[in-house]
Amino acid sequence: MSSNQSASEIDDEAADWAARVDARGLDVERDPELQAWLNADARRAGALLRAQAAISFLDRGRALANGEPVVTASRPSRRALIAGATGAAAAALVGGVGLWTARPQRLDTRLGEIRRVPLADGSLVAINTKTALEVAMKPRSRHIVLKEGEAWFQVAKDPERPFVVAAGSVRVRAVGTAFSVRRGEEAGAGVDVMVTEGVVETWIEGDSAPRRRLSAGSRIILASAVSPTVAESPSEIERSLAWRNGEIALDGESLDQAARLFNRYNSRQIVIDDPTLAQERFVGLFQTNEPESFAAAVAATLGAAISDDERTIRISRAHIS
Repeated sequence: MSSNQSASEIDDEAADWAARVDARGLDVERDPELQAWLNADARRAGALLRAQAAISFLDRGRALANGEPVVTASRPSRRALIAGATGAAAAALVGGVGLWTARPQRLDTRLGEIRRVPLADGSLVAINTKTALEVAMKPRSRHIVLKEGEAWFQVAKDPERPFVVAAGSVRVRAVGTAFSVRRGEEAGAGVDVMVTEGVVETWIEGDSAPRRRLSAGSRIILASAVSPTVAESPSEIERSLAWRNGEIALDGESLDQAARLFNRYNSRQIVIDDPTLAQERFVGLFQTNEPESFAAAVAATLGAAISDDERTIRISRAHIS
């Protein structure tokens, strides 16, 4: 279906959507019909951004002409003008003129939702549960603001356009690499940065400390209550990023830590009633959306008792009669 579309057909559809977004004030991230169109073909997100850029290109031209409307013999529709201006806007950007700045693209996920989203520059972002970020692709830079949650970025190489992720005061800069950034939910938790490919540079805005370079397999927590230290643990990083496949990988975490991991993805919350039981260690691989399977495994392995209702799954010591 959409995979057989030509680039020109996609551009035509993108021009239609851009005109509708502009005329009706549609929310790109929340309109279900538009999202379905975008998700059906990875090329469409870039085409829509180009079409929106063309609108800015046209509107700027009109503003420079003192607001006078563009007069043509056939009075083409705004959609036709967008389609025609897309190439001109792209050419201006390639030539370094930079007449427009694309509007930031908002991406977010609900509780338990995990998304993989291709970006207009060819990069890919995997977005974890309860995450919100904004993407701004500009002629000479690529800027991401992580407002909450966690995301993993596979960055397309483009040395002329630095790729920078901002999470509070923390900055992470890459050219062609892969890394994750997570904002901690608790006070003083800081920002967790893990590198899976290449090298990134990290720093804190307003901090006089030198910038740190992290290579693949390295991890650092910045802007936290404790001093940042770089740790190298590729296997731990891979386990921490198992969420990209919808999984939780446990390798000796306490039941309390495991419960908090599952509770990030599910409205039905795990509660460990016994403090000593909560410190028991556990190993296993589970689906993020199956807290019941985890509880059953704990019961079978540690002889714990399980009681549940619609809102909670309680794990406690089994009473011996």
